Amino acid sequence: MKKLFLLFTAACTALSCLAWGQKGHDVVAFIAEKHLSTDVRARVEAVLDNHSPVYYSNWLDNASHTHEYAYTKTWHYKNIDEGEAYDAAPVNPSGDVVKAITDITEMLREGGLSHEKEKTYLMMLIHLVGDLHQPMHMGHATDRGGNSHRIIYFNRDNNLHSVWDGALVESAHKWSYTEWQREIDRADDATITKIVEGTPNDWGRETHLLASKVYQKTPQGFKASYDYVAEWTPVIEEQFLKGGLRLAHLLTSIYGK
Repeated sequence: MKKLFLLFTAACTALSCLAWGQKGHDVVAFIAEKHLSTDVRARVEAVLDNHSPVYYSNWLDNASHTHEYAYTKTWHYKNIDEGEAYDAAPVNPSGDVVKAITDITEMLREGGLSHEKEKTYLMMLIHLVGDLHQPMHMGHATDRGGNSHRIIYFNRDNNLHSVWDGALVESAHKWSYTEWQREIDRADDATITKIVEGTPNDWGRETHLLASKVYQKTPQGFKASYDYVAEWTPVIEEQFLKGGLRLAHLLTSIYGK
């Protein structure tokens, strides 16, 4: 068991624990898929070579660690240190998650791309909208989005980013991504309209405020267990739903012509 844990830790370090776990990205993509019209869904799947958004929801996490797509490594997050205002935070010259979503959406709307380029951008967009809604992707630069922010999770040493990536999700509900969608995707039309208002920058600012609350309630060395899961499970459910609905909104704005 110890050897398995060390292997997992090594793998996590190699991948920099960049995103919601695979489950989270699948949930966001599947919720989005469920909110696409028949025509838009057909167009999206045609670009993805007859695959659904779920199929590629985790693609960029692996791709960012290849030579070809290494330039996207900083696109998964927007680090804002404590005390820095969202709009005044230093701009990463290599890009960040908000800028990447904004730019990719615009390029896909403009069209005129080769099939290969359009597919690549679409795969990126599917993943990055999920990242935007993981609070630690708007975490502090000083602790690498919570990766060096040590806490104790159910009596085991862990870090804040990793806990929010997957451990907390799995503690909340042992569901498949289809079960997640079925149970949390129940907002009425008025609520959906409110959720999808704004821009990726507005959504990023919202996630940054949430990240600040997570840090305040989870200081270094914090011992998290059942109470922590109970407190933050509704937030995870809300973030998954927002991510999925907003992704569907962007896809419809691109392919609903």
